[in-house]
Amino acid sequence: MQDALSQTFQALADPTRRAILARLSKGEASVGELAEPFLNEMSLPAVTKHLKVLENAGLVLKGRNAQFRPCQLNGDGLRVAANWMEQYRVFWEESFDRLEAYLKTVAAPSRPKPRIESKKPKGKSHGRKK
Repeated sequence: MQDALSQTFQALADPTRRAILARLSKGEASVGELAEPFLNEMSLPAVTKHLKVLENAGLVLKGRNAQFRPCQLNGDGLRVAANWMEQYRVFWEESFDRLEAYLKTVAAPSRPKPRIESKKPKGKSHGRKK
């Protein structure tokens, strides 16, 4: 038996399942409505299997109302993954802050470049009229 975090990441690893979650983030939908965009590529039973994986991972709640099977996103299921990733977000932000501070100490202040003037021989006009 896998732990909840492993099940969540396994469910999120598939682009079809992520697309289903994206659709459910807009509101409740039936199994048929969720399957519709995928029916050119896979069968309804295949989409149903994807939904089952999402349901087992706690990412989707599926209800029953006569013949209607409403599905909705379960935010609590995503919280497990979000909490786990949060520690790494904090680590990377602190790392970038340290890098920024370091770069400020080693960066030389920008100075204007010295202007180099061409030296023309004095007294000769080189064929130009003034």
